Amino acid sequence: MTNESFPVGFILLGLSEWPQLEMILFWVVIVFYTMIILGNLTIILLSCTDAHLYTPMYFFLSNLSFLELCFTTTTVPQMLLNFWGPEKTITYTGCVIQLFVFLCLGATECILLVVMAYDRYIAVCQPLHYTTIIHPHFCWKLALMAWFSGLVESMIQSPITLHLPFCAHHRVDDFLCEVPALIHLACGDTSSNEWQMTISAVLFTIVPVGLILTSNGYIAQALGKIKSEEGRQKAIATCSSHLLVVFMFYGTVTMVYANPKSKFSSKYGKFFTFLYTVVTPLLNPLIYTLRNKEAKDALQRLLRRKISI
Repeated sequence: MTNESFPVGFILLGLSEWPQLEMILFWVVIVFYTMIILGNLTIILLSCTDAHLYTPMYFFLSNLSFLELCFTTTTVPQMLLNFWGPEKTITYTGCVIQLFVFLCLGATECILLVVMAYDRYIAVCQPLHYTTIIHPHFCWKLALMAWFSGLVESMIQSPITLHLPFCAHHRVDDFLCEVPALIHLACGDTSSNEWQMTISAVLFTIVPVGLILTSNGYIAQALGKIKSEEGRQKAIATCSSHLLVVFMFYGTVTMVYANPKSKFSSKYGKFFTFLYTVVTPLLNPLIYTLRNKEAKDALQRLLRRKISI
């Protein structure tokens, strides 16, 4: 049976079949969320206050950190409520808002990671022209392009998903309202939605990964021409950090969105959703700071200033 009218709300099943695991994950997610907030706020603070980090790379990195803060804040509070007790409902309005913002931020991150790869490509392959190409005005244009792309994707995909004929039980087998879970909830024909979701997945995951790998291929060729060992190591550290983030984020998202009704997505979808909503945003600041000497030096300078005060 389907409910043709707007439903009052949805039931997010999450891991309700494993209540003991839910309580463990509740405290794990609280710890992770706290670390996500502290880690990403630290990157934003360093990028805004340390003159040594007034560079395009840290401008984009602070954008990524702000995006991660918004991304996790959209999903984690609802996830914690889901884990805490038997009340697992979300209002229809809450689901609409979560779906729209989640799609917008997720698609924005997909494009922003490509922008960051382009910045590194110009820095390594065309160092003499870097300041003339990647100037502040152009950086703002690239960042706004990423955010606008995410907004457009959400404005297209969200209404299409919300107009599906949802089954009357309104039980969403997920932690949050996202497109694959809502497609599974539909009782009617969802083939057009699945095709649209697959096309979006290709445009926002497969194509960006191809562009990023291509740029890193040119970077690998250019590394041999760098005479300075320090410069070579710095380029390798920066690009390898970016590739780690890319494979973690795009890999998990593709598993869920590329084929939303596949058996693999149905069985392991919640696991991958947990990874890209909680684990990846936690690892991003750690990867970019612990593997980057400039960020570590800036953090030490900030701590010394605070201690001296």
